Order: sequence, then structure tokens, then C-alpha cells
Amino acid sequence: MLARFRADLHIHTCLSPCGDLEMSPRGIVEAALEKRLDLIAICDHNTAENIAATVRAAARAGGRLKVLAGMEICSAEEVHILALFERPEQALDLQDLIYAHLPPRSNRPEVFGEQVIANELDEVEGFNDRLLIAATDLEAAAVIHAVHQRGGLLVASHIDRPAYSILGQLGFIPPDLEIDGLEISKGCHLESLLARHPDLAGRPVIRSSDAHFIVDVGAAWTEFLLAEPVLAEMVLALRAQGGRRIAGLS
Repeated sequence: MLARFRADLHIHTCLSPCGDLEMSPRGIVEAALEKRLDLIAICDHNTAENIAATVRAAARAGGRLKVLAGMEICSAEEVHILALFERPEQALDLQDLIYAHLPPRSNRPEVFGEQVIANELDEVEGFNDRLLIAATDLEAAAVIHAVHQRGGLLVASHIDRPAYSILGQLGFIPPDLEIDGLEISKGCHLESLLARHPDLAGRPVIRSSDAHFIVDVGAAWTEFLLAEPVLAEMVLALRAQGGRRIAGLS
């Protein structure tokens, strides 16, 4: 039987340099439950080190909230791309590749912000010293291939924004890029966007919060019609197969 699931698939933790320190694994789970979300994805910049802690925090909170393993990757073209996986191990495998293609410079916390690795109890376990805010030297096509090779789902981030989006950086979506879905921001008027970019018509579109602060968790979301809140079902929904579909945008 199919049911409706409310999902916010783009949430940053305190590990992202631009993420607020209140964006701890436990804090995010509590905020998501308060907003009556069923499904979230942790998508820090170029890293996956806080995902497992968020999964454990959700389990400690009763297990009602499903947490997908994600990452927001910055390609060589400075295009932000969401990689979504079912398990943290898949995202960590991709992380090894991403780390190898980040610039060798270290983070400057006084400029970009702290990059905190936390556990499910909101205890600080360490700091990531890499320059996570930077672009990798991987072109978008290589990122997409790496995500699909590891069984992931690929969504172009906040395509309505002028910076760090595929439309903002390239002006169009190359037809040879195998993108599974498109994300728009809170407040984006989809019909106006499609009027400016009619070539996007027919592509699956989701809306997410891109939350960097606790108050923004669940501020934008997508409702899916699924059998269960797992990645394989979301793939079917983006393809509108088997009765699965995107049922609405907040």
C-alpha cells in the first residue's frame, strides 16, 4: 500500500562550515520530528562524517524519522550537486573520492566557520580541517558518474539560484548529464522558472530547505507517494513508476 511521506532532502549539519553550531545530529532530528517530517537527508558540503551520528540520533528518538545519507558536492564548474544514498557507508565511500579531489588547503575557521564532527549525543568528537567549502576538481559529469556507480541518486541543487547552481553556472542543463531530479528553493515559483527555462518541462522537481539553521529544518519539503521511505522508492517516484510519484511541494 502506498502512503504519503513528507521529505526534506537537503539539510546541513554543524560539519558544514556555513552550518550553525546548533545543527547537531540530535538537534536536527528533534527539529525534523517537530516539523512532522518523515524523511530527511543529511547533505553537508563535500563530506559525510556526520551522517551515521544522525542515523543513530533518529533511532534513539524512536526510529520514526528516516535519515538518508547525502552529500552536497561542489564540482569543478562550481555547480552544487546532491548525492543521496540509502546507507552511510555508500556516502563515506564517495567521500574518499571527494577528499582526494579537494584542494590541499586547510579550513580557516575564523573566515569560513568551524567544521564540527559530532555524535548522536551532541558531543564534539573532532573537527574536520579540510577546506570543505571549496570546489573539487571533478567536473559535474565525473561527479554524476561516481554517484551512480555507487548506487546513489543525483539531484541538481537549488537550480533557481544565480550562484552555485547548474543553471547559474552553465545557463542550461547539458542533455548528456544523467541527472535524476532537480531541486528548487523555498519561495521559488516553479511556473515562472519553467517559463524562463522551457527545456526543463517534464523533469522531476523537488523542493528542500537547504537548512543551515535549526529554524529552517522543514521550512520547505516535498511530499512523496511511496510504499516506504527508502531510496529505491524515491527513484521510482522521480520516474513516476509503479504508482510512486511526487505528490506535492511545500
